[in-house]
Amino acid sequence: MTRYRERLWPAPWLLIAAALVIPASMLVLAPISLLAGIVTAVILYAGCVALFVLGAPTIEVGERMLRAGRARIPLELIGSSQAFSGEEARQERGPRLDARAWLMIRGSIDAVVRVELNDPADPTPYWLVSTRHPTELAAAIQGSRRPADASGNR
Repeated sequence: MTRYRERLWPAPWLLIAAALVIPASMLVLAPISLLAGIVTAVILYAGCVALFVLGAPTIEVGERMLRAGRARIPLELIGSSQAFSGEEARQERGPRLDARAWLMIRGSIDAVVRVELNDPADPTPYWLVSTRHPTELAAAIQGSRRPADASGNR
């Protein structure tokens, strides 16, 4: 059962900025062939958009696992989780960042959640994950860590 799921789609401004490949490729190929320039521009832009969309990672809390992109960790190895946004999120991504931390941060997403790890075999102290819904993600992680009651329900 999934308690939380979020796809980190690229920001609209990133897709607009990628449109700069259109005039760039036309500038290079138009002297040779205007049609080749237009076709190449459309193909390059579509490729850029496809890469951004297909490369958008997913964050998921459920089935006793936290998944962030391709990484995954069992919920029983997770300690506390804290949501940060604004200046606090900038501090977490910068001055307060531990070099050993595992990161899945996106520049176009302001908020992050810090997920402490309780695995003595893992030198990684915590994960820092970008999210558009930091309080919901932190709550889902904390809620999923509750032990099952006698009937097996959470």
